[in-house]
Amino acid sequence: MTTRVLVPSGVLGLGFDQAALERGVALSPDIICIDGGSTDSGPFSLGAGQSKYSRAATKSEWRSLMQARAQAGVPLVIGTAGTCGTDSTVDWMYDITVELAQELGQSLRIARLYSQQPTARVAEALKAGRIAPLPPAPEIRLDDLTNIVALAGAEQIQAALATGADIVIAGRTTDTATIAALPLSRGDAAGGVWHGAKIAECGALCSTNPTSGVIMVDFDQTGFTVEPLADGARCTPHSVSAHMLYENSDPFRLYEPGGYLDVTGARYAALDDRRVRVEGSSWVPGPYTVKLEGARIAGYQTTILAILRNTHYAQNAQAWVDRLTGFLQAEITTRMSLDPADYGLEFRLIGVNGALGPLENRTGTPVEVGVLGIVTARTQAEAAEIGKLINPFVLHYPLTDDEELPTFAFPYSPATTDRGPLYEFALNHVMALDDPMSAFRLTVTEVTP
Repeated sequence: MTTRVLVPSGVLGLGFDQAALERGVALSPDIICIDGGSTDSGPFSLGAGQSKYSRAATKSEWRSLMQARAQAGVPLVIGTAGTCGTDSTVDWMYDITVELAQELGQSLRIARLYSQQPTARVAEALKAGRIAPLPPAPEIRLDDLTNIVALAGAEQIQAALATGADIVIAGRTTDTATIAALPLSRGDAAGGVWHGAKIAECGALCSTNPTSGVIMVDFDQTGFTVEPLADGARCTPHSVSAHMLYENSDPFRLYEPGGYLDVTGARYAALDDRRVRVEGSSWVPGPYTVKLEGARIAGYQTTILAILRNTHYAQNAQAWVDRLTGFLQAEITTRMSLDPADYGLEFRLIGVNGALGPLENRTGTPVEVGVLGIVTARTQAEAAEIGKLINPFVLHYPLTDDEELPTFAFPYSPATTDRGPLYEFALNHVMALDDPMSAFRLTVTEVTP
């Protein structure tokens, strides 16, 4: 039996080729699967329980996918809903779905798979020795985590599909789980399924036209075939095999709940100028563990931005920042009675080393330099107070004692911006489960216009 999986895009909210989606629906897929996010953008979404993507963009694209699902008559599945897959973002995605069901006149069975973990469950597993670190893992401190999620695998998605759901909205999942679930349940080759799911996780990123989004993957008893559906897009053995390197430290192994994929023996063959056939991958069963992700508030931030255009200062920006930093730390200690260990003060030179800092190895002569000051403190009020204290000096501080006071440019007023809480990742561990569903829960709702 062949299982045909339509993947419209690497993530909901970034767009896809509508004509390619329609072409995919016409090819009679067995399921439509899309990812809703990841940890790529940092810990904020997980810490705050918010989606990084626009609700308007999400709703617009989800409308197209709900219409495609209705036309194809197959399940529609989204994993890691709302970027981070917390309970709040699953419910956010559910609200959008219900809203669209009313607008489109669709009667639906919607399954919500929740991945968020209560602190007590994780603490109990830790005490029982069922949690192990993934290097580099921070020391576990559970008392101040704002959100903890476990990454669901194929088994949890299969349980959601078994409810007869038209739409599955899943919390945090592995990137491959939604794609792998149906073909695994239908008996397709496990090695080929997990490998094909890895290749398809980011949509057309495995093709020569990565922004087109839409691809189709056919799974069977010996492997898989992948084809991009946008005009002009092609999959090649190189573009497909290269995707094993994407977000993966080992190009031959990919760990999932219950084992790992081994592609050492994989063979890639071009069937024509668009399609690639892959066989020879294997699945190695192992203990059933799920990865845990958690985030906590690490402080509160205020930023300030100034622009140096004077040639003397632009060419000596680092020396100016070094001198300014020492002066400001002394001022903060004197005026606010704060030790440097109580707060953070960092300046990044946009146009010089803003991305890489001391690792920057390119040199040049910029016309202007943006000086981004980042204050991190224990409370927002404290960070804002430090921002106001340093404001006049960021605007006027001289490079040397014998110079007249310079005046730089603030691009907006007020020059400081309160950013709110700063989150940090606080878990990078796996938790062993005897029952794959023991750390997850399902809710099924019937929606009628």
